[in-house]
This record gives sequence, C-alpha cells and structure tokens, in this order.
Amino acid sequence: MLEIGTKAPDFELEDQNGKTHKLSDYKGKKVILYFYPKDNTSGCTKQAVGYSANKKEFEKKGVVILGVSKDSVASHKKFEEKQNLTITILADPERKVIEAYDVWKEKKNYGKVSMGVVRTTYLIDEKGKIIKANDKVKAAEDPDYMLEKII
Repeated sequence: MLEIGTKAPDFELEDQNGKTHKLSDYKGKKVILYFYPKDNTSGCTKQAVGYSANKKEFEKKGVVILGVSKDSVASHKKFEEKQNLTITILADPERKVIEAYDVWKEKKNYGKVSMGVVRTTYLIDEKGKIIKANDKVKAAEDPDYMLEKII
C-alpha cells in the first residue's frame, strides 16, 4: 500500500465504455480510487453498488469515484449493466496501475496461496496527494466509511 502524503501515481486506463481516464484529468477534485479483485463477485458487487448508491453524496463533496480491477472493458460493461452501476470502473488487465499502487499481493484463501488484488481504497486530494489509504476494507461498508472520512 502506498503511504499517506505521497503523490499518487498518474495513470491512463479505459472505463467500461472504452473512454480513457487519467488521474491528472481530475486535478482540482478529490478522487476515491478503489481497487477490487473481480467483477460480479459478492463483495465486489456490494462495494460497487454502495458507491453507486452514494454517488450524489460524493459529488456534493467534490469527489470522483473510480473503481479498478484487472477485468476487461467488456467484463466491466456487463458488470455495470447487470448491477445498474453509475460509477466509473477502469480496466487494468496488464496490472500496471494495480502494481503501481502496490495492491497486487500474495493472498491466502482456504489455505491456498495465490497472487491477487488486495481490496484497497485510496482518497487522493485535489493536488494528487494520497490523504487516506485503507487496505483493511470491508466491501459492504467501504462506501459509507469513505463518505464519512471526506472533509
């Protein structure tokens, strides 16, 4: 996980509609950048649906929400449509951004060790600096938790 106070690495990724997004496009706004393991899984769905449900509240506070996983643009599109998502989800199949943000880690699941995305949420300020970082994310609670943390 990247340290609070460090400059967030810029990136360029496509969203579920094939539109390119760069972190630098959002200078002047706060950004919630959250990383999740896989589209259409239980926890990831709860987290994305929660952010979509709270999107207007985040916007009132000047915050943009960007979700990132290693799933493809096509997978993200199906996820958006199936769950009626209103947030932007970015595809990082080559894991460039996932690795730049230090969320590709060894994980243990039922005693089996494998590499994967550790669910992590960053809050980035208007100047591109990380002001909050959480790698102990509870998927269903993350949107409300982050909404409370935004000043």
